[in-house]
Amino acid sequence: AATRAEVEIAEMITNILPAMEEVRLVSSGTEAGMSAIRLARGYTGRNRIIKFEGCYHGHSDALLVKAGSGLLTFGNPSSAGVPASVTEHTMVLEYNNPEQLEDAFAKYGDEIACVIVEAFAGNMNLVRGTQEFIDTMRRLCTKHGALLIVDEVMTGFRVALKGAQSLFNVTPDITMLGKVIGGGMPVAAFGGRREIMEKIAPCGPVYQAGTLSGNPVAVACGMATLKKIQAPGFYDRLGAQTKRLVEGLQAAAQAAGVPFTADSVGGMFGLYFLPQRPQGFADVMKADKNAFNTFFHGMLDRGHYFAPSTFEAGFVSIAHTDEVIDKTIADAREVFASMAK
Repeated sequence: AATRAEVEIAEMITNILPAMEEVRLVSSGTEAGMSAIRLARGYTGRNRIIKFEGCYHGHSDALLVKAGSGLLTFGNPSSAGVPASVTEHTMVLEYNNPEQLEDAFAKYGDEIACVIVEAFAGNMNLVRGTQEFIDTMRRLCTKHGALLIVDEVMTGFRVALKGAQSLFNVTPDITMLGKVIGGGMPVAAFGGRREIMEKIAPCGPVYQAGTLSGNPVAVACGMATLKKIQAPGFYDRLGAQTKRLVEGLQAAAQAAGVPFTADSVGGMFGLYFLPQRPQGFADVMKADKNAFNTFFHGMLDRGHYFAPSTFEAGFVSIAHTDEVIDKTIADAREVFASMAK
């Protein structure tokens, strides 16, 4: 049975995110992802799943897949220890390519259990999904009886109070949330429509359990966090600080003549050593990795720790003051200037 704390945080989450009519707490984003996939397969009675190149949904076997060699090919394992037989039902399509989605559903529509997506990708750096891309998958899932899983492990309560789904005005069948609901502590969740969630044991045949799921310390931290982020103007301030950071960095790079661009949504940001913002994995792969490494270590030497990979998004906290942002931009000017020599 759920503890009182679990019930309280579930009620708080469902009040903020109405698409999550029922919630199941777990301990990590990986657990949320593998459980959501299992639930989608159990609910639909189908095996095939669609994910997108460059999106990461945890390290469960079925999702550790790299793209095949061509359109509509099935994924090959991208980690040792994962049998090909486990990933043979996973299709990997291009991010922001609605035409591939159309083709996939035209060929396999009655076999697809779900589509899983980061509406704002964060594991190939920040890459925005297009409205057409998100709308296409929602329409096709509804038409063919597949479930749409929106992975908000990274975007949930960061890009907006009601998540990425609110910015795209899309209603997922299942939503995944990560450690942000624990204030950084080890707790995560997945949830969706009641008729889907009631397929989980003990009400239904889809098994999911975890001794440490919803542990009281993590849940207490989560409730404190969720209360704070609902304060009036919280996301206006967070978004303004993040925008101020990326615009300052972009201006500093431009002044030094370093090819660079940046983007942000809410408290999430991306830095790209590219002349323009990337639209998908292929664009991200064109980024100047040596330039990023020089920037990263130059900033680290000055006391600023950015994500240590050109493929990772960054995050601004409400605790980052004007003084912190100004100091970061000032030191970045020095680094960019040194890179231009």
